[in-house]
Amino acid sequence: MYDLATRQHALALHASGLTFSQVSRTTGISRSAIREWAAGAVPSPRMTAECPLLDGRLDPSRPHSSYAYLLGLYLGDGCISEGRRKVYALRIACCDTWPGLIDECVRAVSAVMPHNKVLRVHAPGCTSVVSTSKHWPCLFPQHGPGPKHLRRITLAPWQQEIVDEHPWEFLRGLIHSDGCRITNWTTRTVSGVQKRYEYPRYFFTNTSADIVALFTATLDAVGVRWKSVTRPTGAVNVSVARKDDVALMDAHIGPKY
Repeated sequence: MYDLATRQHALALHASGLTFSQVSRTTGISRSAIREWAAGAVPSPRMTAECPLLDGRLDPSRPHSSYAYLLGLYLGDGCISEGRRKVYALRIACCDTWPGLIDECVRAVSAVMPHNKVLRVHAPGCTSVVSTSKHWPCLFPQHGPGPKHLRRITLAPWQQEIVDEHPWEFLRGLIHSDGCRITNWTTRTVSGVQKRYEYPRYFFTNTSADIVALFTATLDAVGVRWKSVTRPTGAVNVSVARKDDVALMDAHIGPKY
């Protein structure tokens, strides 16, 4: 006999996209039991939780800075998929190279949806941070069929207000998903001696022109200068390389960890 928490954990894994067999191998619970629970033998967790939007705005009890960061992560590496009974799974794909980023993502999801479980679903080289709720499409109205770069991506007025309030957290989420901070180098000949010079810079790359526009508009808002190049694949690469701009980015974002 399994307790309610164990049953709900298995259901959450299944709602995240795992098959009955995968959930069974992960938890050690039989496929038939998980199938029965999914058919309604046990209530899924927090199905009746209230919508986090109040009068068209995010509930003030939920940290807006955490939402701004999570919004950046979602636009970069996130997706929402519909499961049974109109329950949706938010997935943020995180590279295992950056364990600190995974922890940051878990904290942000937990802060925005404090009554919902947050799972780490492992795959080779990648960990997906997953949480299920009926209200993820409310929090991310950009959700829709198909890849983000093939559909229009605009912020709702209440989302733009949060980004205006917390622009650096939004930028940090975008950099942590589809960006990086690297150290470039070059050589110069000084007085006949070749010397090597290193300098840091930030990159952000995305195929969606709308998401790139949100990123660069926010850079403009915080006074960071940037340049962009469109690659042959159609992706746009935005670079921040000037010393004082990089220093400003370092003060608020810094490298992944």
